[in-house]
This record gives sequence, structure tokens and C-alpha cells, in this order.
Amino acid sequence: MKEELPEFLKKVIERYPQVWERYGALSEAVGAAKGLDERSQRLVKLGIAVGAGRQGAVHSHARKCRKSGVSPEEIYHVALLAITTIGWSGAIAALSWIDDELKQL
Repeated sequence: MKEELPEFLKKVIERYPQVWERYGALSEAVGAAKGLDERSQRLVKLGIAVGAGRQGAVHSHARKCRKSGVSPEEIYHVALLAITTIGWSGAIAALSWIDDELKQL
């Protein structure tokens, strides 16, 4: 997984490994809380990244969705659903970021 990270983040991790480890532990803890299954968690995280307009997070979560078996149609649908919530331009930007990863539009 670390090889997929941006170069700057890799440097931060090298300098502050305990921060990265604790961040990972927090991620595991919230993922293990009762509620959503892993697939749903992946889609929700992608939706949050889309709504927040976080390009890097959209890229990351689109890749993670794909690796966990979410179909390209479902991933694109997340951004399409955002049209009526965050507006056309934000949703189209998210679609383009997703397409950077999936290359299916």
C-alpha cells in the first residue's frame, strides 16, 4: 500500500512513523465499529471525499473501492449522486478524478 502513496506523504511517514502508525490504528478501530460492512464503508468514504472536494482522497478511495470489488458503475454513481447535493461542477470534478483511476469514461 505504501508504494501507492504520494512521494511527499512517504517522506512524512519516514520522518513521523509513530503518527502514521497511530493514524492506521485509528482507521482500523473506526472500521471495526459495528454498523456498516467493509464495502459500504468504502463507498461512504468515497462519497465523503467527493463531497469535501478532496482530489487526493477521491483518487485513493476510488482505488480502494475497486480493489475491494466495487464495480466501476457503482463508483461513478457515487459522483453522479453528488450532482444534486454539491452541484454540477463539484460532481463533474469528482467524476474526472475517479476516471483518472478507472479510465472508463
